[in-house]
Amino acid sequence: MEKKMEYGIYTLGDLVADPHSGKIVSPAVRIKEIIHQAILAEKGGLDIFGVGEHHRLDYAVSAPALVLASIAQATEKIRLTSAATVLSTTDPVRLFEDFSTLDLLSGGRAEIMCGRGAFAESFSLFGYELEENDALFKEKMALLLKLNEEKIISWHGRFRPELQQAEISPRPLQEQLPIWIGVGGSPESAAFAGKSGANMAMAILKGDALRFKPLADAYWEAARNAGQPIDQLSLGVTGHAFIAQTTKEAKEQFYLYYKNYRSYVHRQRGEDFQLTWEEFEELTAPDTSLFVGSPESVAQKIANQYQLFGHNRFIAQMDIGGLPAALVEQSIRLFAEVTVPLANELINNVK
Repeated sequence: MEKKMEYGIYTLGDLVADPHSGKIVSPAVRIKEIIHQAILAEKGGLDIFGVGEHHRLDYAVSAPALVLASIAQATEKIRLTSAATVLSTTDPVRLFEDFSTLDLLSGGRAEIMCGRGAFAESFSLFGYELEENDALFKEKMALLLKLNEEKIISWHGRFRPELQQAEISPRPLQEQLPIWIGVGGSPESAAFAGKSGANMAMAILKGDALRFKPLADAYWEAARNAGQPIDQLSLGVTGHAFIAQTTKEAKEQFYLYYKNYRSYVHRQRGEDFQLTWEEFEELTAPDTSLFVGSPESVAQKIANQYQLFGHNRFIAQMDIGGLPAALVEQSIRLFAEVTVPLANELINNVK
């Protein structure tokens, strides 16, 4: 039987200076670029497009549902997801109603991916304590899953007013919204996703992909132990990617942008970081998780990870470090037109 893998693109909408020109695009331009790239992804036959959430001046998107609603009106088939919603500082009722509305607008294409967040600014912005992040996330995820299952609910928790026979409207066009939990490097988070019965997306951003195998194992073991319907759950992989005609060309084009991205992230943490070319070469080696190279080499890396994880979704972030829209679009086209068919062929040849 043919194995079915879903492929997609996601963006965080960061506003970073191009290391060559020093220019930063405006938020308005960045959002227009995102919408255009979603249209391009659909034309290429990709399955999913995701938009992240940040509450900072160096990111263009704080309201993924609004951007995805705009994309919904410009597309017909591609599925639309947050990537990811910072659930710890979001009201699950508002979130569910927003994405149910998106589902109606898009003809049943909405999904929600939830995470704990990479930055802390949303906690003070919305009146939460960062120290409560884990408890907030777990309680709100339980409520979100309940909202997805029931039209009228009663509920009581620590972090929001209780609900008494509350009517949750509108209901999505789909019977239920697909809900994902994004996991970085914590086996405990992976086990929580499995126990909850949510789908899991592993963010594999650097290093040897093999070190993420315990996360996949923890997810499936927890789901089985909790009696979750394994055949109805999905495991996804997310990662940074850049594709050019040859691996040499891809590395030479992407190096300064990836270096810029890594330096920028470290500066936000008060750290100095400089990525050498030799270190970049190691990060893009065949057994690592940075998807940079020719369409063929990236397809092989996707297939290699499939052998490790047996996942059924791969979505790539390509627009990091100030990478100009033209290069992002080149990468999306090669991914959709060349890499995806090759990866499917390799995956279906796995015994």
